[in-house]
Amino acid sequence: MFQDFDDLTDPSCGAPHAALLRAELKRLELDGFLVPRADAHQGEYVPPHDCRLQWLTGFTGSAGVAAVLGEEAAIFVDGRYTIQVGEQVDMAVFPAQHLITEPVTDWLAARLKSGQKLGIDAMLHTVREVRRLRDICEEAGAELVTLDTNPVDTVWEDRPEPPIGQVSLYPTELAGRVASDKIAEIQTAIREKKADACVLTQPDSIAWLFNVRGSDVTHTPLPLSFATVPAEGKPSLYIDGRKLSNSVRDELSELTEISEPGSFKSGLAALGGAGKTVLIDPALAGIGIAEAITDAGGDLIEASDPVLLPKATKNDVELNGVRAAHIRDATAYIAFLAWFDEEVAKGDLDEIGAAEKLEGFRRATGELKDISFDTISGAGPNGAICHYRVSRTSNLKIPKDKPFLIDSGAQYIDGTTDITRTLAVGSVSEEMMRHYTLVLKGHIAISTARFPEGTTGAQLDTLARIDLWKAGLDFDHGTGHGVGSYLGVHEGPQRIAKTGHVALKPGMILSNEPGYYPAGEYGIRLENLEIVTEPKDITGGERPMLGFETITLVPFDRRLILSAMLTADERSWVNRYHLKVRSEIGPLLGAKDRIWLEQATEEI
Repeated sequence: MFQDFDDLTDPSCGAPHAALLRAELKRLELDGFLVPRADAHQGEYVPPHDCRLQWLTGFTGSAGVAAVLGEEAAIFVDGRYTIQVGEQVDMAVFPAQHLITEPVTDWLAARLKSGQKLGIDAMLHTVREVRRLRDICEEAGAELVTLDTNPVDTVWEDRPEPPIGQVSLYPTELAGRVASDKIAEIQTAIREKKADACVLTQPDSIAWLFNVRGSDVTHTPLPLSFATVPAEGKPSLYIDGRKLSNSVRDELSELTEISEPGSFKSGLAALGGAGKTVLIDPALAGIGIAEAITDAGGDLIEASDPVLLPKATKNDVELNGVRAAHIRDATAYIAFLAWFDEEVAKGDLDEIGAAEKLEGFRRATGELKDISFDTISGAGPNGAICHYRVSRTSNLKIPKDKPFLIDSGAQYIDGTTDITRTLAVGSVSEEMMRHYTLVLKGHIAISTARFPEGTTGAQLDTLARIDLWKAGLDFDHGTGHGVGSYLGVHEGPQRIAKTGHVALKPGMILSNEPGYYPAGEYGIRLENLEIVTEPKDITGGERPMLGFETITLVPFDRRLILSAMLTADERSWVNRYHLKVRSEIGPLLGAKDRIWLEQATEEI
């Protein structure tokens, strides 16, 4: 249920914790140190044990880094968190900078002096990051020092213990493939790269490869662990043995050698000492992993994690599972929408109440494992904060005469869901309706797109924005992210975004979520999940084209649509979509909710 992020922040963070860290840096003869919001797996969800940035600054967002020098410090976050960082962080101690337009490397380049030493935790910064940091240090005449231990950990009193969530086997009837076949596929990919082995640092890659799920972090069933996969023979899995029951250990032992995480570095050194050539992903692997191999005499090949694409291109069993999960989720969501319309009219409903009730409807299915991320429940001006997370302090009553944005998702054992709807409350203005309809037009453009093989998400991203651009408007996030199969709600490598450079392939699942956010007023975002479909011929065309299958089945709010702004084809799309929702989900609802749905899906 609802977790108040105000409760997660130590009130002594900021100046007191910065002073503790500076004292430790002085002892280590370091002139500065970087504290990223990352663990050794570079994951979106970081266990409390590894929330060093939060301990230091109070910031609870999912992306950021702090730079601490002797007399100056700063925190760097992206555009999603510009408001949140001001509310959570002492700006006198950690002035906020934009992670993209004012990156930490530029900040350091302007401040580092010749002879200074900048420290980093070797497991928390990727090979690719470290190259840029080393360049900056060399240009300034400074030295980048990679550390095997983290000075934050030394001064962090009452640091939580590492998680030991239990690992479970993921059944083949849901995975669609046995683990041994997956391992063989990855070993073929390793040989094709002329490597002797590869290192897997991503827990979702490991979960997919060995057909397991874990419980080490919130909202995503991940087993925090590392693995090495040889081109021939058994892989090695480095995981805390306390996470494995006897039956799970016995099953995994048929596939892999199991060792404790403390022996991971020695396992890498053994590969290096044997003169092996090891594949690592420079965007995901910490520099400490690369150095453990090369310092022992091994060679590296840098390439993408070979699990990413096979994991992203779901098989038919996985796709059928996620379709079933979305039907189940739609029944809960529509029940919530019917309840919301009735309850919000009373004037007492707040953001937390809405989020908790939606989760309650999902739990009532009897199949919910967890929500897939912290629900974004944004009323009025809070809706304009793209990745807003409600707290007891920020919680607003949902005002009349403004849209209400709610972005949420669920983890079911057969699939992961993610949906955003923007709802009319009271009498909304024509301007609000115009903005909503512009966003809807972009959403429809993505949903109806047809495109040739080899097309990337960056090539499609413009479709979601073009009508907003014509009106002089835009949004500062990607249009869509990949989604896992009872794994991460944010999954790579596929994206629909300006930076989405991976070709989309059949079986990939992506979100379709354009938006618009007038600052301080309200937010609008409309999100469905889409499956990339196999190429099909188009009448009169010369080549088959891929497309999208929409799997989210929840109506849009007709009260916010300006029908006159839609083309005939766009109106037809809305009506066909609503008819599908009514015909597929309506029979699964109770009488009262079914009546609400019939009214909500009337033709426009």
